[in-house]
Formats: sequence, C-alpha cells, structure tokens
Amino acid sequence: MTQNKKYFLCGIGGSGMLPLAMLLKARGADVTGSDRALDQGRTSEKFDFLRDYGIELFPQDGSGLMSREQTIIASAAIEDTVPDIAAALKNGSTRVTRAEALADLFNGADTRIGVAGTSGKSTTTAMIAWILHAGGHAPTVMNGAVMKNFVTADNPFASARAGDGPAFVSELDESDGSIALFTPDIAVLNNISLDHKSMDELRALFSDFLAKARTPILNLDNDETRELLPSVRDTALTYTLEPDRWAVGAALTAEAITPAAFGIHFEAVSKTARTPVDLKMPGRHNVSNALAAILAAHAAGMSIEAAATALNDFTGVKRRFEFVGTSNGKTVIDDFGHNPDKIAATLRTLKAFDGRLLVMFQPHGYGPLRKFGTELITTFVENLSGDDRLFMPEPVYFGGTVDRSSNSADLVFEIKRQGINADAFETRIAAGDAIVSAASPGDRIIVMGARDDTLSEFAADLLERL
Repeated sequence: MTQNKKYFLCGIGGSGMLPLAMLLKARGADVTGSDRALDQGRTSEKFDFLRDYGIELFPQDGSGLMSREQTIIASAAIEDTVPDIAAALKNGSTRVTRAEALADLFNGADTRIGVAGTSGKSTTTAMIAWILHAGGHAPTVMNGAVMKNFVTADNPFASARAGDGPAFVSELDESDGSIALFTPDIAVLNNISLDHKSMDELRALFSDFLAKARTPILNLDNDETRELLPSVRDTALTYTLEPDRWAVGAALTAEAITPAAFGIHFEAVSKTARTPVDLKMPGRHNVSNALAAILAAHAAGMSIEAAATALNDFTGVKRRFEFVGTSNGKTVIDDFGHNPDKIAATLRTLKAFDGRLLVMFQPHGYGPLRKFGTELITTFVENLSGDDRLFMPEPVYFGGTVDRSSNSADLVFEIKRQGINADAFETRIAAGDAIVSAASPGDRIIVMGARDDTLSEFAADLLERL
C-alpha cells in the first residue's frame, strides 16, 4: 500500500504526525517532513530521533517539496500560503490529511481495533497494544502518546509500533470528524462529553462509529455512551465499575477496587473468570480504561484471564499522571489533562490522598479557552479546596493568526471569586517561579496541559529547582 511511495509530512513532530511518519517509514515509504518547532529550535531530541529513523527533515520553507510524486500530509487547517503548501500546489502534489493517510493504513488491516471517546483514548490504546503484544499477536499500533512499555534506548518516542500480526490498534479522533473515515472491526467507546464539537455532533459521529463494527464495546458508566447501546445491543460488549446499577448485565466488571497513590488494584470479573490486576496507573478512570482494553483484546481472540493478567506488566503512557519525582518532600506529577473531564479525573485521583495541590494549568490554545471557559471554572472550583492553589499562565501559542481576546486572567478572576486560591501569569516562567516559592514539604505539584512538548521539560525543571 505504501511501498515506494513518497510522503512529506508538514508538522512532522506533532503527537499524531510523528507516529504516522514512523508507520509509513516502516511500511517502506520514502518519508520526509518539516516542522515549525524544528525551525524555532524547540524539542530537538524528537527531531534527532526522526533523523536517526531515516527521515530527512527540511525547514518549513517549501524546500522539501521537490516533485509532484510527493504526497503532502498536512492538517486541513494549514493555509495555502504556508510555504510547504504553496510549493506542493505549485508542483501539483496530492494533498491528504493525517486522518486520511492513517485511515488508508488502518482500513487495510485484517483486524481493525478503533479506540474512541472524549477521554482515555491514548491510555486504552496503549493497554490494548500491550495486551496483544504480551499474547504474541504482534499488533501494529498508532497512538497519540508515548507507550512506556515499548520505549527503548533506540526508540524513546514509541507512540507507534509496526507489527506483523493481523491487528491494527489505533486511537481515533472525533475532534475534526475524521473518525468517520475508519471502518473498525472492534469499536471501543470509552465516553462522550463536551470537547471539540457539540454534543449532537458527537452523538452522531460515535453512533456511526459503533454501527460499523462487528463488536462494539461500550462503557455503561457514561450516560451518553449508554444511550447508544440500544442500537447495537445484539453485538455489543459492555463494561462497568458499578454492576448493581444496571439491569442489563455487563460482560466485564471491576470489584475489590483499592486505590494507591500511583496505582490501583482491582479484580476483573466476567461470567467465567475473576482475575486480579495491579495497575501501575492510579484512578478509577484507569480501571474503566483497563476493562475496555481487556474486552477489546478478548474480541480479538484472547481470553479474559490472559488479557487481564497482561495488564500487571503495563507501565502506562507518557504525561498521563506521570510521576516525575520527589524532592525535599515535594512531589511533581506531569499530566496531559486539558479538557474538563480529563482535569477532573486527575484531580479526583489526587484528592483521594492527603497533601495540598499546587496545579499549574496551561490552556492548550486561545480557542479551547473560550470554548471550555465555563466548564473549566466549574471543574477547578469543584475539585480544588482549602489550601490548594491554581497557577495559570497564558495559553500556549506558537504563532499564526488566532483570536487572543480571551485570557487566563478572565478565568482566574471567576475562580477566585468562588473561593479558590488562583493566580494568573503572563508567562509560564513566572508561574514556575511562584510555584517554587510557594511549595512546602507534603505538597503535590501537578503540571497540566496539552499541545506543548516542553511541558515535560518544565515539570523536570521544577523538580530540580525544588
């Protein structure tokens, strides 16, 4: 399908583009690319890795587009005036989106496992990948996060894996509607909540997604997801953490849930098996993700017991409640939380244990800040209390034309008005200085945000300064 084809990826360092580049290269394609972060001198390790992987990189000035034989892969949002796009148009190159290129690979696989939902996709995808790998099924995997189990010295950015087995496991994105391009055999739907689209749009997209699959897998604990069950009841597998609530029996439940600071124990219970799992990721939401992953692997041919047992060796994904370290009694955690649901899940997990929270939340754009403003205010007011503190710099911004009229100070004003200790900062550096000055032994410092690879560097720097 991709053998001997030539692809140029505009924005190749992105969380979705980098693993796509890896898969295309592994399938025999000639892959090149550019990235604005490369031109700006940011995240150099990532680009060194791509070069070592055999991918040639160019400035984002059009110089990498040399012939019409190159297919350019770029976000639909990138304007025609961007030099790479202008050069591709001049050459007559075919332009496709990342989702279109991925769908071409995914839909050609023998066993197609698509993971969807507002929250938990990356973790669930990584869990399924590890379970199938541990069972000897050699899956191909496309993820939006680095999967720790597959990280090696030669592959520190293991967000994709090219296997020779029949299964292709992929995180699928509803934010741009591209989930409609994919035809899964096994369709996992973790949850539905407000994110990039309206609820009506999300319901339609996810309903169509489930209808395509021979085995839909649904979370009964999410109200919106449960509402879609009647349309696929005859073929669906369901899971729940609260089996006593539902008249319809779930295929898989969790019992004896016992939280720990950086992990959680539970028993995966089906009609035929009860299997203990010690998960190395905390939070009830990750127990839910684990049940989804077990059922997906089961639908692909593994036993419930084998799938559940494999999760004892699952080590998680980068920037999902990732323990950075402890210094002088102060603990730093790096987390991808950026929408209300994800932030709330992380904060609830933290609040189950003693210790003040110092939360540094960097919004992942001015548009999302406007869209989620009211919900973000509610999330922080409901999940922070007492001496907890919120530190909010301005949204991440890497240039380009964007409406920057909304700002963090507007949210902080309302959060403070409702009784929460919160401060806004012009820069992340200023927020970091304030955190270091405020931190005391016993505090837990959580760095939250998305679309900015340097957040992990910021978290590591905080630990060093503490």
